[in-house]
This record gives sequence, structure tokens and C-alpha cells, in this order.
Amino acid sequence: MLNQRKIVLDALLKVGKDFGYSNLVLRQEFSKNNVPPEDKTFITALFYGVLDRIITLDYVISKYAKTEIKRIKPITLYSLRIAVYQILFMQKVPASAAVNESVNLVKHSKEKYNAAFVNALLRNLLRDSFEFPAGNSPRALQIRYSCPLWIVESLVNDYGIDNAKIILEHYLTVPKITLRINSVLISDDDLIKRLQSRGIAATRADAPHAVILQSGLDVAELPEYQEGLFHIEDLPSQIAVSELSVKAGERLLDMCAAPGGKTFTAAQNALNRANIVACDVFQHRVDLIAAGAKRLKIDNLTCLVKDSSTYDDTLGLFDAVICDVPCSGLGVIRRKPEIKYKTDPDLGALYELQKRILNNGLSYLKNGGRLLYSTCTVRKAENEEIVRVCLNKNSGFELITEKTFLPGVDGTDGFYYAIIKSR
Repeated sequence: MLNQRKIVLDALLKVGKDFGYSNLVLRQEFSKNNVPPEDKTFITALFYGVLDRIITLDYVISKYAKTEIKRIKPITLYSLRIAVYQILFMQKVPASAAVNESVNLVKHSKEKYNAAFVNALLRNLLRDSFEFPAGNSPRALQIRYSCPLWIVESLVNDYGIDNAKIILEHYLTVPKITLRINSVLISDDDLIKRLQSRGIAATRADAPHAVILQSGLDVAELPEYQEGLFHIEDLPSQIAVSELSVKAGERLLDMCAAPGGKTFTAAQNALNRANIVACDVFQHRVDLIAAGAKRLKIDNLTCLVKDSSTYDDTLGLFDAVICDVPCSGLGVIRRKPEIKYKTDPDLGALYELQKRILNNGLSYLKNGGRLLYSTCTVRKAENEEIVRVCLNKNSGFELITEKTFLPGVDGTDGFYYAIIKSR
């Protein structure tokens, strides 16, 4: 019999040890255990629920454990987190089942000596009426929304307390899947009909060729995916690439392209008749771009291993440049909750890298060329301020437009883009 919570535990342990991104780890566990579709929904909800709420769950555990959180063994700690999440946030799961299953996870592990400890802690929790800290202090928000203080404070400083709370709440919601239809190969109507014929709820989004699907699907298993009829790309990203308006016959440079979503959308907007150079710093990431382009039947694409923070005059000049820089990722936390638990980034080094890449991108533009600068964060220091610094340093360029999508506020994940033109 399939042990759903054991699969969740194994996946959480791997993410905790930095063995991969949450979505990839979970997919590997599904494949390894031959998990049927009817079990995937519960496993996915519990896995991401625990990841989303680790700070909150540890706060609760710390109220009942005499041992410091950092001293609790990993299997024991994750088993406690799994149980506490079910007790507090999954009302349809009987509390007794949540307790018994987590006790059994520990009892049948190398940490079996902690089974009684787990049982006692959870029984004590069940006897209490637990309440989280009220108010809008950074510490209270940290606990209620399970988000590190540096992120809470950054959001409050940039957008005020009301918007910060909306963003923090959005981080804890379940994301839907956004597709970009391969308009060169199939019409929007035909793809939507094909998906709906499979019982998949597919609705148009507010961008050309964009479609939103229900969460929980493994779209890579769909024949339409394998035929290259769409790729996955968040809505703000699709909108930003459309604003760049790459045309047939133009040269496009995508400086930090992997896994390739913006490259692919730009190619399709140009009817697969743009000449595109897509770069990334590691070979395995460049291989992802090449594989995606092959699946989507995209021509006129050259994939290169390049460090985009260093100028390469052999590439020549371009009509359009995409400069999607490394960032803190605070716009996509609900899709990648593990971002919250990484060591606080060296923001100073990150800003310098973003500026170097943007400055290089401007150097590749022809007269009259356009550059798209984008991030999947909402921190102004990585967005508007980087653009201002680089425009002040480089004459002959003008800001055409810029936009920040705020999680929850704009109905999408967080994203920033600016279009800059060479005069």
C-alpha cells in the first residue's frame, strides 16, 4: 500500500538537503514510487503546504519541545512538521490520523528512539487551543506568513504594510499553470479544444496566446506538450516579451536564457523567422534551451555557453536583447517556496552582477535597438534602481516603459520589466 506521508517526508528531506528544486524533487518521487493520479493531489498539497509554512510550523513545535529546533533530528523534525501542518491547516484530515502517521514515520526510521517524543508533543498540541501572534510587527508577520524577517521588512519598506500583507498571503496560495501556445504550429482555439477534450479546464489569459490551466497537472506528460504545441511561461513574462516586439528578420540576443521561455515566445512572435542567440553560463542549462527549441520546432536559434556579465565583441550587434538577470526571486515564492529558506543572499554582490549584465546588454544594441530588462522579484533595489543607475551611466538610451506586477495585487506572480531603447 502506498504510504503518502512517507513520500512527502522523503521529498522534504531532499529539498532540505538542497538536493534539488521542489518541483523536480516531487516529480522524481512520483516517478520512483509510481504514484497514481488519485494520490498526487494529497501528496502535492501536503508537501508544498509544509514547505510554505516551515517558519510557522517550527514556531509551534518550539512551544512544546524542550529541545531547540536546530537540534531535532531531520526525520523527527520533518515528521513533526507534517503532522502539525495537517492539524492546523488541513481540517479534512482527522487529527488522530495526522498524529499516528507521523509517529509511525519516526518509529520505522533510523530515528525510532524519538517516536515517543513525537507522540507526546503532538498530543500536547491537540489539548491546547493554539493562537498565532497578532498585530503587524515584522516578527508577527514572519510567524503568521512563514517568511524570513529580511523579506518581510523589504516588502514593507518598498510597498507599505497593506500591500506587503497581500503579497505575503499570496505566497501561501496554490499557483495555476500558465502556457504559451505555440502559435506557429496551432491556433489558440484548437489547442484549448484539445485540452478541454481531455477534461482539462483551460481558459484564456490576458495576453496573446496565453492559457491558464488548473494546478496539479504534470503537463510534460500531455501529448500536446510532447508535440511542441506549448511551453510553460508565467503571464507577466509573456507580456514583457510581447512588449519587446521582436520581428521576423531581426537579430535577438537572450543573455540569461535558460530554461528558454522568453526565447521561445520571442521566436514565435517573430513567426520563427528571427535570428536568435540564446546564452547561459552552464552547459546543462544551455542543453535545456536546445532541447526545448527542438521540441517546439524553433529554427534560426544558436545556443551558446556564455557568461553574460562579460562583454563578447564577437557576437556583434542586435536589434533586440533580453536581459533576464539573476535575482532574489521574491516574485515566485509560491511556486518555489524553498527560496524563503536559503541563506540570506549577498544582496550587494547580486546588485553588482545585475548592473554588469545590464550594462553589457546595452553594449550589444544597434542604434534604435530595444532591450528588455526583467526579474522575477519585486524588490525595487533590483528593479527600478538598477535601471536608473545603468541609464545614468550610459548615455544614448531612454526608458520606454516599465511595470511591476505585485503578487496578489495584480492577479499574477511578481515580476518586473523595463524596455530600454538605443537612440
